[in-house]
Amino acid sequence: MTTRAIFLDRDGVLNHPVIRGGKSYPPARVEELKIYDGLRDQLQRLKNRGFALIVVTNQPDVARGTTPKSTVEGINAAIAREIPAIDRFVVCYHDNADGCDCRKPKPGMLLAGAVEFDVDLPRSYMIGDRKGDVDAGRAAGSRTIFVDRGYSEAAPTNYDYKVSSTSEALQIIESESDHEKS
Repeated sequence: MTTRAIFLDRDGVLNHPVIRGGKSYPPARVEELKIYDGLRDQLQRLKNRGFALIVVTNQPDVARGTTPKSTVEGINAAIAREIPAIDRFVVCYHDNADGCDCRKPKPGMLLAGAVEFDVDLPRSYMIGDRKGDVDAGRAAGSRTIFVDRGYSEAAPTNYDYKVSSTSEALQIIESESDHEKS
């Protein structure tokens, strides 16, 4: 039996990003991490309904030499302690010029998670706060939910839902999951 998954971007979806000049950046240190309220319980409910919870995150500052890989891993570990329902973190450490298959907007991280957890991509969701997240979800064949945080950058135009918070995105998935059962 195939699994449904919720693919979650990290910065701006699970935790507050650092905003500079209207753009979103990851926290520079574990101590700066602030997870959005209420996600632990919502994600646990969805996991109890059979969803795999897979974080897919671009972390190009490692390739750029401005953030140690250990910092990214430390932030991921802190999120995992706070939200133990998360099944896996899939991280792309490459920069744009590296030409990898994993860096969003390419769907490589979602496809890797789909193989590992035997995911039914058309019945799964990608939640992201940037155009690349939504484009990766669409390229993988998943439903997409854009969390509009009002950044000063090009927003996606082709998504299934647009919301203003991760909590609202998870409520949509819960509601759709309820309708599929009945």
